[in-house]
Amino acid sequence: MTRSWVNWAISQIESDFQRSADTHLIKLDLPVLTNIDIYLKDESTHPTGSLKHRLARSLFLYGLSNGWIKEGCPVIESSSGSTAISEAYFARLLGLEFIAVIPKSTAQRKIDQIEFYGGRCHLVEPANIYIESERLAKELGGHYMDQFTYAERATDWRGNNNIAESIFQQMSRERYPEPHHIVMSPGTGGTSATIGRYLRYQRKQTQLCVVDPDNSVFFDYYQQRDPALTTSACSCIEGIGRPRVEPSFIADVVDQMMQVPDPASIATMLWLEQILGRKIGASTGTNLYGVVKLASQMHTNGESGSLVTLLCDSGERYLDSYYNPDWVAEQIGDIRPYQAQLQRFAQTGQLDG
Repeated sequence: MTRSWVNWAISQIESDFQRSADTHLIKLDLPVLTNIDIYLKDESTHPTGSLKHRLARSLFLYGLSNGWIKEGCPVIESSSGSTAISEAYFARLLGLEFIAVIPKSTAQRKIDQIEFYGGRCHLVEPANIYIESERLAKELGGHYMDQFTYAERATDWRGNNNIAESIFQQMSRERYPEPHHIVMSPGTGGTSATIGRYLRYQRKQTQLCVVDPDNSVFFDYYQQRDPALTTSACSCIEGIGRPRVEPSFIADVVDQMMQVPDPASIATMLWLEQILGRKIGASTGTNLYGVVKLASQMHTNGESGSLVTLLCDSGERYLDSYYNPDWVAEQIGDIRPYQAQLQRFAQTGQLDG
C-alpha cells in the first residue's frame, strides 16, 4: 500500500466535508409549552439523507488512518440500511467496491439508494448479518467496516465539529442555551456515546436520555449490565434497536433510559409530520416521544428549559411501511391511543390525563 493513495482518499473525504453545510436545528412551535422549548437537529439534510452520513465519514477516515482500507479494497458492512447508503456514497467517492449485508426486511427504497450509489446488497436473515459480513470480507480480501464495534471510537467525542458540539453551538443564542436533556435512540450506540462523553468532557449539566424501541436489548442491558443479553425478535423501527448488546453502546455515559412502544413511535412520527409539513422516519418518532414524555414531566413540575433530539432521516424512505396504514395495522398495531395522548399533550402540555 502506498501512502499517496491514502493521502488522496482522506483529502477526498475532507473536501466532501467542506462542501457540506451543517445540519439545521428546528424549533418546534408548541404554544402550550410557554417555558419549554423543543428542538430537532435535522440530520436528513446530509448528502445521503440521514444521521448515518456522519458515522460513515468517520468510519472511512478511521479505516484509512488505521491502514485497514487500501486502494482497490472492497468494503463490506452489516446494516439495516441507512449506514449502508452513506458508506456506499463514500465508497463511490473513493472508487471502492461496496457490499451491504442487510436484513431481508429492509425497505426497498433503502436498497434502491444503496444501489444508486453503486453498492451491492446481500440480503440475509437479520441474525446472520455479522457472520455473513465477516465471511464476505475474508472471501474477497476486503475490509469489514463493522459499525457496531467501531462507531463509538471512530468519532472524536471531544469536539472537532461532532454532533454534540454542533448542537451546543447552534443553541448558544437560544433562551435556554444549555439543554435540560438531549434525547437519542441507539442503533450502534455510537452517537449516544459521542454525546454522553462530550457532555462530561465539557462539564455540561445536560442529561443524556436514551430511548429504546420494542424488541431491543439496550434498555434491559442498561438496567442489568449483562453483555450476553439477546432477543430472537427484531426491532420494527429501522435503524435503531438491536437483538444483542453492541460493543459501541456505552451505558455508563447515559443518564437515563426509557422504553418507547412501537405504536407510540409511529403515532409521534405522524404527529410530527403534521407540525413540520413533511415526512420523517420512525426512529425520529421514537426520539420525539421520549422528548414529549420529558417535556410533560417538566410542564407538570413547573420547570423551564430546552430539550433537543435528532430528526434522523426522511420519511420518503418508508412510504410502503410506516406511511402505509395497512402495514402499520399488521406489523405495529393500534396507534390510536397514542395519537389521542399526543393530541392531549398539544392542548394541555401533559401526556397523561
